[in-house]
Amino acid sequence: MTTIRADEIYNIIRERIEQYNREVKIVNTGTVLQVGDGIARIHGLDEVMAGELVKFEEGTIGIALNLESNNVGVVLMGDGLMIQEGSSVKATGRIAQIPVSEAYLGRVINALAKPIDGRGEISASEFRLIESPAPGIISRRSVYEPLQTGLIAIDSMIPIGRGQRE
Repeated sequence: MTTIRADEIYNIIRERIEQYNREVKIVNTGTVLQVGDGIARIHGLDEVMAGELVKFEEGTIGIALNLESNNVGVVLMGDGLMIQEGSSVKATGRIAQIPVSEAYLGRVINALAKPIDGRGEISASEFRLIESPAPGIISRRSVYEPLQTGLIAIDSMIPIGRGQRE
């Protein structure tokens, strides 16, 4: 039978206490109340921001848009077929943004800026918020070229300029 001295026990306990990770991670979570037609109603995301990305437990991403007192309306950025009532949702703390670069010109992407044209990944080092104000009218290039829709009623009554923002 081996004997353990008090100072050995003290050193082991002290070492374990020093190795203890005191970091606390606070996660804003909620529960799906209902889901359908690309919208999910979530209860419990009290600290979510308008435009914040949320992640459902099955992996679908959504954007919190309709903030009400007792629930949050989230637009789904996927089919959401596996989301069920009662499943959990976590706020990411990130406002919805997309990568921007010249490499996106001529590419086909989905709503989350992921390429779907089969030509590989797109590299971008800069990001922009989805909900950002348009440049002022003075700093924009003037609209001088018409955009033909092909519908005579629209083209004659409501002229649209190529590159027009508002």
